[in-house]
Amino acid sequence: MKHTISVLVENKFGVLARIAGLFSARGFNISSLAVGETEDPSVSRMTIVSEGDDKTLEQIKKQLNKLIDIIKVVDFKEGEFVDRELMLIKIAVSPKTRKEILEAVESAETKIVNAGSKTISIEATGDATKIKGMLALLKPFGIVEVVRTGRIAMDTSEKGLKAEGKPEVNE
Repeated sequence: MKHTISVLVENKFGVLARIAGLFSARGFNISSLAVGETEDPSVSRMTIVSEGDDKTLEQIKKQLNKLIDIIKVVDFKEGEFVDRELMLIKIAVSPKTRKEILEAVESAETKIVNAGSKTISIEATGDATKIKGMLALLKPFGIVEVVRTGRIAMDTSEKGLKAEGKPEVNE
C-alpha cells in the first residue's frame, strides 16, 4: 500500500541526505520525493511517497521523528489531502498527427509549452490517475521524453499542516 507522508523540516543543508539515508539503511523505498520551501523560508516541506504495510509506515514515522531537524511528520489518510504531480512530455509530431495531438491535449485540459516541427512539449498537472491517463493517451503518437516531478500533497482540513509554534495564516 502506498503512503503519502508530509514532513516539515528545518531548511538546512544535509537534511535531505539524512532522510534518504534513513530510508536506505532500513530498506524502505521512496517511490516519490518532492521538497520545497514553505511560506517560512527557514522551513521546508518534504512530500514522501513510500510503499509498505501499516507496521512499516509506523516504523518510518518513528525513525523520522528521531531526526533532529524534523519539525513534524504527518501520514496523510485517504480523503484528507489533495495531491498533484507535474509532467512534461515531448511527443513526436508529423503533419498527419499534429491536429489529433492538439485535440487530445485540449480534451485532457493540459497545455502546450513548446511546439516545433518534429515535436510538441506538453505540460500536464493532476493526480497520479490523470498523469497515467495522459501518458496512455499520448503513447500511440510516440513519446520522445517524459519528465515528472514527485507528488506534492496538502492537508485539506481547515487547520492545515503547520509547524508547532508557528502563527496561523490570518484571513
